Amino acid sequence: MTEQPTPAADELSARSLGLRGAVNARDLGGYRTADGRVLRSGVALRSDGLNRLGEEDVELLADLGLRQIVDLRSLDEVREAGPDRVPGLPVADIAAAELSSVPVTVERTAPDGITLHHLPVFAADFDIYVALRDALADRDPVKQQDLLGDGKAAGMMTGLYRWFVTDPVARERFATVLRLMAAPDGTPLLFHCTAGKDRTGWTAALLLTVLGVEQETVYEDYLLTNARSAALIEQIVESFYTRGLMQDPSLLLPLFRADRRYLEAAFDEVAAGWPSFDAFWRTGLGLDDTVLAGLRKNLLDD
Repeated sequence: MTEQPTPAADELSARSLGLRGAVNARDLGGYRTADGRVLRSGVALRSDGLNRLGEEDVELLADLGLRQIVDLRSLDEVREAGPDRVPGLPVADIAAAELSSVPVTVERTAPDGITLHHLPVFAADFDIYVALRDALADRDPVKQQDLLGDGKAAGMMTGLYRWFVTDPVARERFATVLRLMAAPDGTPLLFHCTAGKDRTGWTAALLLTVLGVEQETVYEDYLLTNARSAALIEQIVESFYTRGLMQDPSLLLPLFRADRRYLEAAFDEVAAGWPSFDAFWRTGLGLDDTVLAGLRKNLLDD
């Protein structure tokens, strides 16, 4: 069963970036570490896709003072949904970068501007986005049940989260986000994927864990996606039924919702492959004390 947090309305409002076209855009600021330090607000931001932003959203994004945006979506996702909208960057340059299956960076055009990094993270053998697209294209309820029913959709998700840890290319992409955030003048930084749930959720979990945030708080932040995106998910699921794409769109809910078991699967894979999270940080992600020191300097207040 998918767990959902029940945060107070003022907490949801405080964390939200207020982007109407990116309902899961929120601030990681305010979380407390084990040594009593607090994540600074406005420096580490997580989000769903920025391709649906309206003009008011773009203005709000510009006011955040971002130095970097990291897009973790695959080429197929960008093709389907469109490239990010980034204040101050030429549309053609953004499109050229994001319509790539390999990492591409678009440098800021002004000293106080935003640099965009496209770091596509996708599993060629079990791309969830491709599975979703194929399920909707077929419209055959029997095939959809065979593909997604009886726990198969949830199984895809736990497999994806384990892949985040076992695949060396995926590990390097996640590590790159952390390096960018740790660099001098690297923040404020916003990282996102399509829903702001899986790749974004694992990136946030890595960041909060290495900074010493209590693990239960890491899970609470991950599950906050369900509260932020509930209305949008309901609209999408209903539209799949009314448009005749699926007789039982509830089959897709395990793909759309955050589930504690998914994040647990990633941490379990870390524990299975490395003797400690610190060992995973060093030999799994290839990061060192310099990166950790940079993250603490850029993100933490006393």
